[in-house]
Amino acid sequence: MADITDIKAIMYTEKSLALQEDGVIVVQTTPRMTKNGLKEVFKEFFGINPLRVNSMRVNGKVKRFKGIEGKRPDTKKFYVKLPEDAQIESLAV
Repeated sequence: MADITDIKAIMYTEKSLALQEDGVIVVQTTPRMTKNGLKEVFKEFFGINPLRVNSMRVNGKVKRFKGIEGKRPDTKKFYVKLPEDAQIESLAV
């Protein structure tokens, strides 16, 4: 059910870069992604079996532009704990 196209971005903020030193990466996905689905994606595409996955639902903000109200899309944010020796090539900062 889950697909790699559901992953929107790997977040690079101050907090997420500090967590990467401890082996935790922060992944932003579509709201339909589940913990088990994200684990399957990591196993299939990256060859890594995550130790722990925590999720958080992020509601989109309501914004105004020239008096017209709009809403940013809802997302999910996952904190993925990787094994000690795991490396993902695309995460080279």
